[in-house]
Amino acid sequence: MGTQSLSVHAHFYQPPREDPITGRIPIEVGAAPFQNWNERIHAECYRPNAELHNFEQISFNVGPTLLAWMAHHDPQTVAKIVAQDSANLRRSGIGNAIAQGYNHTILPLSSRADKVTQVIWGCAEFRHRFGRDPQGLWLPETAVDLETLEVLEQAGLRFTILAPWQASGGEVDPTEPYRVDLPNGRQFTVFFYQKDLSTRISFDPSATVNADDFARHVLLSYFNPEKTRRGEPQLILAASDGELYGHHQHLRDRFLARLMDGAVSPLDLHKTYPALWLQQHPPRQSIAIREETSWSCHHGVLRWKTACGCTPGDAAWKTNLRLALERLAENLDGVYKETVRPLVGDPLELRNRYIHVILGEMTAEQLISEMAGRAMTGEQIRRVHLLLEAQRERQRMFTSCGWFFEDFDRIEPRNNVAYAAQAVLLTLQATGIDLSGMALRDLALVRSARSGLTAERVFLRHMERACSQSGERVGFAD
Repeated sequence: MGTQSLSVHAHFYQPPREDPITGRIPIEVGAAPFQNWNERIHAECYRPNAELHNFEQISFNVGPTLLAWMAHHDPQTVAKIVAQDSANLRRSGIGNAIAQGYNHTILPLSSRADKVTQVIWGCAEFRHRFGRDPQGLWLPETAVDLETLEVLEQAGLRFTILAPWQASGGEVDPTEPYRVDLPNGRQFTVFFYQKDLSTRISFDPSATVNADDFARHVLLSYFNPEKTRRGEPQLILAASDGELYGHHQHLRDRFLARLMDGAVSPLDLHKTYPALWLQQHPPRQSIAIREETSWSCHHGVLRWKTACGCTPGDAAWKTNLRLALERLAENLDGVYKETVRPLVGDPLELRNRYIHVILGEMTAEQLISEMAGRAMTGEQIRRVHLLLEAQRERQRMFTSCGWFFEDFDRIEPRNNVAYAAQAVLLTLQATGIDLSGMALRDLALVRSARSGLTAERVFLRHMERACSQSGERVGFAD
């Protein structure tokens, strides 16, 4: 093996677009000639990359909710992706796919209990699809704090990938992994991607026209010359959104295929991926991280809770939406725990295990009865199941995409509010407790500067549609 190695990580993800009432994605005119953006991006990116065997050549993660949609829409492509990970597993004893936090939640902004749920759900979904335990996990937006790393370590994971500016205390050497000391006295491994190389791949289309030229004239310049002179092993890790390859940039799926399976061959570069590199080259140094940082906001994680320079304009809606949903989550959790604890005993463990019902590995009745350890009535099981579905929606309402853009009147934040309304409705149906009054007062403060649309109006529309389609006459607070 040569001393210089290359890994390309692709983060494949799309925000959820499904209507929580129907479970289907509405027609999205901008995605024409396709029905919606998932279908269009799938045709331009996910399927071509699978057909080119790119998933076998790189490190990658696929968002769990996206993979669930893909498994329904095009199971053959999912089978190809899984088979390409399996090929590396057979060849090297370790796969190249990694997991992801389930709902693409900004984990440093979450409670520890939510961090645990998101990691457990993400790992369970990975096992369901890939048939093995994940070695690493992609943190949504690479947003990190020490508590999040501690949760990853306790879940049996070994590493994650961060941006170099998320390291604390001076320059980081991105050609090798580092240990991070955790509050519980344990350690966790982080890889830092090469910033300039990743930026060129992501945002300079002229640099990626020809894979052979890119490999010779761009890629080689990023290796550490002192390490090269000493013959010391070093890894260059590039990271980008996976949709870059074929969707955001035309033909870059073919660029990736040529780069990883041809262009690097004459250069004595070894293709690898973090899990394999870590098996052969454990970290030699320790480093501290900058907490509450991310790869797409240089203001930490402000983009997902308040105003920052990444999204100019009136961002008061972000602050108000974050506060409204956090207060609603606290109330939803209170009703859930108070109702479920006398029946099951450990509401949070029940929620964590509910992913197996979501994945179709067991029924809700089987899970609830097993956790209860005794016979339960059909009505008790129905109520607990409704509350678990409310918890599922309550997790979805913190999907990061709801805060990513400049204005509230977009599908992503509107969907987050719809998930919140669905959680309130399910809780009402299960317990008769109506949390909508407080939620509406808080959501009235969330307003689009462009259109004047309020989150209160979105919430009410969803409740009205849900009641109309179910035929129920459910009252809720004004």
